[in-house]
Amino acid sequence: MMTETVVNVQEAPNNNAAPNKPQGGNDQPLAWIKINVDYFKTTPGLLKIAEFVLGIFCMALGSPAYYGGSHFFLFVVTVSFIGTIIWIFIYLLGIREALTFPINWILTELVNTGICTVFYFIAFILQLIVSSSFHPGHSRRGAQITAGVFGIINTVAYAFATYLLNVEWRGSRTNQ
Repeated sequence: MMTETVVNVQEAPNNNAAPNKPQGGNDQPLAWIKINVDYFKTTPGLLKIAEFVLGIFCMALGSPAYYGGSHFFLFVVTVSFIGTIIWIFIYLLGIREALTFPINWILTELVNTGICTVFYFIAFILQLIVSSSFHPGHSRRGAQITAGVFGIINTVAYAFATYLLNVEWRGSRTNQ
């Protein structure tokens, strides 16, 4: 007959090891931040990067603003640029997943991107009208027109992002 041997191993406490949970909540105040680089490999993430880069070109080429249309163009570009930066940080730092507020993130981003699209559309038209009215010898005429062209491209990027967000929002509404 064979005998069985049962061994129970009990782990000894290690007082030198770091605790699993922070005590008092002050040891790791930013523990909720999770860097999410994979989002920027998706189509919406790439669109945000494109909006960011195109916004830089629009601001660089459209300034200084000489006339009212150019002022409005730069205002729209700057406000949209700041909004895009905020959304980039929301996705990069995983804030959507970390916050437990009852925010409809998709709808919020859809409204923001849709408003940016409409205002970009109006702004690039004004920018092209104003910059094409400069006399041909004006030193910044080419740069101002190029800013308007980059505004067209950025409008298309914002419009496509709005479309994708609309599809995602409608899909999330039917699943509930």
